[in-house]
Amino acid sequence: MRITNKIISNNSVTNINRNKVLEDKINTQLSTGSKINRPSDDPVVAIRALRLRTNLSQVNQYYKKNVPDAESWLDITESAITTVVDIVSDFYKNCEKGAAGFNTTEDRSKVLENLKSMQKEVYATGDADYAGRYVFSGYRTDTPVTFGNAVKQNYKITEQLTVDSLSDMTYVDSGKLKNMTEANAEGLGTTEQDVTSSTIHRMRLSYNKCSDTVAPTITYYDAGGNQQTMTAEIVSAYDTARNAYTSADQAADGVVYIPETGELILSDTAYGKLAGVKDNAATSDVDEGEIRVTYEKDAFEKNDLRPEHYFACTSGGIDYNAGYLTGATDDNSKQYISYDVGFNQSVRVNTLASELFTPALRRDMDDLISAIGDVDTMEKNISTLKDMLKKDPDNAELQERLDAANKSYTLMNDKMQKLFESSMTKAQGHLDLANSALTATGNRGSRVELVSNRLAKQQTNFKTLSSENEEVDITEVTVNLRSVELAYNASLMATGKIAQTTLLNYL
Repeated sequence: MRITNKIISNNSVTNINRNKVLEDKINTQLSTGSKINRPSDDPVVAIRALRLRTNLSQVNQYYKKNVPDAESWLDITESAITTVVDIVSDFYKNCEKGAAGFNTTEDRSKVLENLKSMQKEVYATGDADYAGRYVFSGYRTDTPVTFGNAVKQNYKITEQLTVDSLSDMTYVDSGKLKNMTEANAEGLGTTEQDVTSSTIHRMRLSYNKCSDTVAPTITYYDAGGNQQTMTAEIVSAYDTARNAYTSADQAADGVVYIPETGELILSDTAYGKLAGVKDNAATSDVDEGEIRVTYEKDAFEKNDLRPEHYFACTSGGIDYNAGYLTGATDDNSKQYISYDVGFNQSVRVNTLASELFTPALRRDMDDLISAIGDVDTMEKNISTLKDMLKKDPDNAELQERLDAANKSYTLMNDKMQKLFESSMTKAQGHLDLANSALTATGNRGSRVELVSNRLAKQQTNFKTLSSENEEVDITEVTVNLRSVELAYNASLMATGKIAQTTLLNYL
């Protein structure tokens, strides 16, 4: 085959261009620091780069956004729960003081003020928020746990109770002594024999100051599995013609409802019926051990718990928590909020208000405040009567009032002290609930911290892998560039020497 100068020239140009392209490629790698500029340069590197970048982007989303958000939510929750734990701990300590007995009126007054202060503060702590979202409200992050101000709003509430909600309480009937003044002391007619103490059956609702026009209904299952209903009879605590606490037997169904105190007073017959309810294991779709009480409340005070966070209720045409009445107890009905903090890994960040405290906490404080108030009232009456007797020592009527007041004071003081003793157990239960919430929140925080540490390592690993896959070794590329430059220059020199020889040299 005849090789012409044209062929040699074309081949030389091709080789020079090939070296020039290679030099340009390596020079581009050196200037950009990347192995490839387009996927076609190296499809394997390109595919790995896409996969690693996707993984790194996901890790960054978890590590830089989700995890810090979860940590902040948990920190605020833990701080609020710690405050509640401190308040309930103080409640327990005050119960201890009351159970030990008060040496002076001042000691009793201090405990009373402490209880009133705790009563206002404990639920208000539940309105803690993170970035405008209330942390104890479940999915209703735009709704606080309590009412921020006194409001008039009707709620129809259904409480799902058990036999544990039935209790016996001591009732001291002091006749008309509670309403005694210096002006009417002589004409009250209450004697020592009129003052009595009795044990009554009670079911306490979660709210006081309820509707005084709509009677509550009690629904339960009897021993035969048949649903039964009782309707309470409304009797005001201020009714002078009928004592609400001692007249349950007069009610048609043996139940008296005191709207001012939110109490259902039960006759022995009604109490026996409710105390006998028991769940039947054979009927899994029905809880025969449940006692449902449906009542209405028309007005709420500041810091009262909002019913929709605790009960199945209706207000303004909206049904809240209807699933509670049908036995729906899945995570959706419990309103758990979880954050994705890793690949196929989520952590629950919220604590429900019902997991921190119950309406019974404030109601237990109500009972103690009421008991102390009764003792204070009777103590003042005794002081008034003694002052009156100093002015008129031979007044038999006043002496009768004083004897009755002394007996009433003794019974009320004994009732108060025993109530403090029993409240210690209740306070411990409230404290255990709050501590459980605190422990659960702390555990979640620890888990998020572990996940954060792992994500930090994953982020570093993915960055390293991505760098090794996409970025060039500058030292190696520099050496390669020098080699390519030498090859390029050598090809130019060789081509120049070949081009110098022509046919004229052979003539």
